[in-house]
This record gives sequence, structure tokens and C-alpha cells, in this order.
Amino acid sequence: MSERPIIDWPVWLVSPPGRYALAWEQALFDQWVGDLFGYHALQLGRPELDTLRENRMPYRGLVLTAPRGVEAPPLMTKAASDTTGNLSCDTASPEMVMRDILVSRFDELPIATASTDLVVLPHVLEFAENPHDILREVERILVPEGQVIITGFNNLSLWGAREELGKLAGAPFLPPGADLIAFTRLKDWLKLLSFDIDRGRFGCYRPPLRGEHWLQRFDFMEPAGDRWWPIFGALYAVRAVKRVRGMRLVGKVRKRILGLQPAAAPVATPNTTHRKIAEMADLPD
Repeated sequence: MSERPIIDWPVWLVSPPGRYALAWEQALFDQWVGDLFGYHALQLGRPELDTLRENRMPYRGLVLTAPRGVEAPPLMTKAASDTTGNLSCDTASPEMVMRDILVSRFDELPIATASTDLVVLPHVLEFAENPHDILREVERILVPEGQVIITGFNNLSLWGAREELGKLAGAPFLPPGADLIAFTRLKDWLKLLSFDIDRGRFGCYRPPLRGEHWLQRFDFMEPAGDRWWPIFGALYAVRAVKRVRGMRLVGKVRKRILGLQPAAAPVATPNTTHRKIAEMADLPD
């Protein structure tokens, strides 16, 4: 399986730090997806977050992995979807706005190549066994200039430090199974797959406290952290654009092709001086 089971994720989300993180992410998604246009948008995982609720694309889908022991329904093979160019075999209904898609793996999506305009990954990569394979699959299904939005827990934060100490003590702070991915490492992965980062944001600067009362008392750290130590927020978000570079001829191939083109013959353009001299030559003595 490409995604580890997270039994306690819903439980963590209803805790005070979970609600705090969920509110920040939901507000960010509402802001970032509102100005993105196209036809098809997908959210991978995390049904607790409605990342596409402010998006205007006509076809929006929530892709979930099937639980262990449950076989995902055959939507369409990758080869067949590439031939038809549809997201799945039954996505042609114009009345459909939001639908759920059940798959076996996030790194093998039954979706056509270059058919999706937006993919959202809320806390998917850090709980996956092969996060780079998922990113590569996202790059495959995105159209040129399509966009991907990724959120995750920041290891360079108080929450990240608390998680590392908690693992050593047997009392982790974040949902179990998280393997935090550094923001710089994620940037390298995106660059390797020909993505250009369009936007980046850090948030949630309050200490890793479990009580609602204590989180409220440190509310002053939110604007201060956003101004003075932005890269140390507990969460980060990245919006990147898929770039497709044009082909260029270089080296010997370019010289050989250009050498086969005939040179343009010079064309004489008569000017006023030449015309006047010719007219004077025809005058009688």
C-alpha cells in the first residue's frame, strides 16, 4: 500500500491542536483554490478537509484509498484512460459536481495522463511509504501549467521538535505514522519534476500544547511568528505549477539541420539615387 493506515487521525483532528491546525489549513485552501480555473480538480485523501469547496471547476473529486481487505472498484485502467482522455469511465455527466473515487494506491491512479488541472495533497506525502512516487504520479495526470497544492507538518518548528522528543519518550504529539518531510526537501522534489513554486506559506506558531486554554493564551505568537520567524511555523503549504519546456536543438544536430537550409539570395532594392542616375543617362546631349 502506498499510504499507511492512520487510525488516530480523526481523533487527533478533534483535539485542540488538531482543530487549530485544521482551521488554519481550511482558510488557506479557501484562499488559494478560489482563483484557479479549469475543468478537473482532485483532492487526495483527508476527507475531514474540504479543500475544494471554494473552487469553481465543474468536476471535482475526492480520491480515497480502499481499506485493507477491500478491493477498489475498477474505474478505468491507466492505458484506457489515456486513450479516452477522461478522468474515469463515468465522469461525463454535466450534473456531477463532486464525487468520491476509491483507489488502491495514490501512486497508481486510474486517471488519464495530462487530464487534471488541480491536485491537492493535504498531509498525504508525510504518511506515505513512497511520497516521491505519488508526486511523480501527480505530475503525470496534471495538464501543462496545472497546479498542485501540498500541506505538511514542518520539522523545523516547535511541533516538529516536540514530535521527535515524543517519539523517544513513547508519547508522540502528532498523529501516528507521520514521517515529516522538510520543506527544502519537498522543494527539491518539485524542481526535479519540473514544477515551479508559485506560492509558499507557513502557519500555526503557537507551542505544541494539548489544552485549549493554553493554546488561547499563546494567541499573541501568531502575528509575531508570521512576521519575525515565518519559517518556523508548525505547518507549511506549497502551491506549484507544472512546466513543460519546449524542445531546443543544440550542438551538432542544430548545426546539421541549419546547414541544410539554403541561404537566402540577396535582393537588390533600387533607391532614389540610382533611379535619378538612370534618368539622367537617357537625356539627350
